[in-house]
Amino acid sequence: MRKKTTLWLVAAATTAALAAGTGYGVAAPPPDRPAAAEDDRAYVYRVHDGAHAAESALAGFDLIEDRDGDDLFVLGDAGTAKDLKAAGLKATVEQKLTPAPWEPPKRSGQAPRLTAEVAEETYYGGYRTVNAQYAHLDQVAADHSSLATVFDVGDSWRKATGRSGGYDLKAICLTKKQSGDCQLNPNSSKPRLFVQAQVHARELSTGEMAYRWIDYLTDGYGSDATATEILDTREVWVVPIGNPDGVDMVQQGFMGGPSGQQWHRKNANHTHSNGCSEGSYGGEGIDLNRNNGSHWGGAGTSSNPCSKVYKGPSADSEVETQALHALYRDLFPDTRPTGDHAAADPDTQGMFITIHSYSNMVLFPWGFDSSVETGNDTAMRAMAQDMANLAGGWEYGQPGEILYNASGSHDDWAYDDLGVPSFTWEVGPSGGSCGGFHPSYSCQNTFWNQVKPMLVYAAEHAENPYGGGDTPPPSDCSVTNGTNLSIPDNGSAVTSSIEVSGCGGTASSASTVEVHVEHTWRGDLVVDLIAPDGSTYPLKSANGNDSSDDIHETYTVDLSGEARDGTWKLRLQDTAWYDTGYLDTWTLSL
Repeated sequence: MRKKTTLWLVAAATTAALAAGTGYGVAAPPPDRPAAAEDDRAYVYRVHDGAHAAESALAGFDLIEDRDGDDLFVLGDAGTAKDLKAAGLKATVEQKLTPAPWEPPKRSGQAPRLTAEVAEETYYGGYRTVNAQYAHLDQVAADHSSLATVFDVGDSWRKATGRSGGYDLKAICLTKKQSGDCQLNPNSSKPRLFVQAQVHARELSTGEMAYRWIDYLTDGYGSDATATEILDTREVWVVPIGNPDGVDMVQQGFMGGPSGQQWHRKNANHTHSNGCSEGSYGGEGIDLNRNNGSHWGGAGTSSNPCSKVYKGPSADSEVETQALHALYRDLFPDTRPTGDHAAADPDTQGMFITIHSYSNMVLFPWGFDSSVETGNDTAMRAMAQDMANLAGGWEYGQPGEILYNASGSHDDWAYDDLGVPSFTWEVGPSGGSCGGFHPSYSCQNTFWNQVKPMLVYAAEHAENPYGGGDTPPPSDCSVTNGTNLSIPDNGSAVTSSIEVSGCGGTASSASTVEVHVEHTWRGDLVVDLIAPDGSTYPLKSANGNDSSDDIHETYTVDLSGEARDGTWKLRLQDTAWYDTGYLDTWTLSL
């Protein structure tokens, strides 16, 4: 885990004028606890050793998407310090955040006509309002009729319940249209990439990334080779605003409305949270990224309606959640059996990306518990590493590995229900002038240069993300060495060879190495595959904490750059004293 070298945020890039409001936490105060009257700023608290704290102690606090070693961070008000102490957590103030400048308010609710003038609406230095995002979709479809189709896929809570200020929930399909394209049918002839943004309303950068992705593809078609290739061979679906009511609350908070709304995270459904005052410490609504039915109600959620991570009264209760689920099912077939460890069909197509902020991370399922791996962990972990590298060296892993466990998320649901590989991207650094939820709009160019190559990668890999599209190796290219080989205790490496001949061609990107080793304390062992040209492919590293016996494992390896024929070697080394064993058998399938 990296060490923090800068503050979590800087005042110039954040906002926090707050109203008196509600606290929460395990030892939650009454819903009417006011913020300290003399201090209406937002506070960032460092929770020391929070990664090892009981999940029940952290439940309900607004954990920020950031981690420093074993320390976690909580957003709150001046009174949150007492709540943290009451929950048994040791916390210190990391930073106090200053309010954003006032701006003239703009309309609230969906504009009756999404004109070119509406498309220019911005707030806080350049961020597009919900109406501007929707007007942009219509403009793109009008200007690029052969490439773009706009869909109304549902309603926000306000609109669905007949309240004023509500919105449609909109998506756009981008592709070089041919017969049968852009249909709400999971049996698409083209692989699909799905991208959604601003489900958490306060995460301003995410909607901007979706906006720029749409423009890059449509404006670049015919002149940019990559954009042209993507739209010729893929369908790209984008939901730029997944929580329009919530985003409206945030933009009104920046434009003269209740200032506490600048920190709004949830939707607008106050049925269960009426009276929860808005602020950095809580507010009305339901967290849409904790409301999904995959492991709903587990780690990282709260039953307190005022909490920022309130899970809702039941799984999938929210109209926005239901509309998004219906869209996912219209776009992707179900390729995965039930069970946390079940793998999706290796021939699964598609890619699911949900963009959040911040901390420069690539996350993948399972989010509810990092000790549980999906059946497609190897493939998704490899793709996450590639994405993180393309972004310039982001962190990657399951949420609980590098951040904290969180249940009921969209990416868990999409993978759980449909088997499509699913990722959450946390855009923006944890510190510096571009850190936090509300960075200066000028930071978006930096973010786009990181996110664009990841989006291109996701589109390119939508055709065969799990590697199942490779031609299976012929049976005569599966070779076994069954000769036992002793492994010296804390000694030099030993090798076992397999000679492959008569296969020809190159190996598969989904080649497998089946290894059977009898050995006490297998954590001492390092196992590598060595190709005929001398290239080394690590299969297993030493792990002093792995005290189990024996290795009975099949490793999938991308050997697509290697010729099949030649002498292949399995190299094994015992790196510590007192435990011994031998290689029983290994099989190479190319």
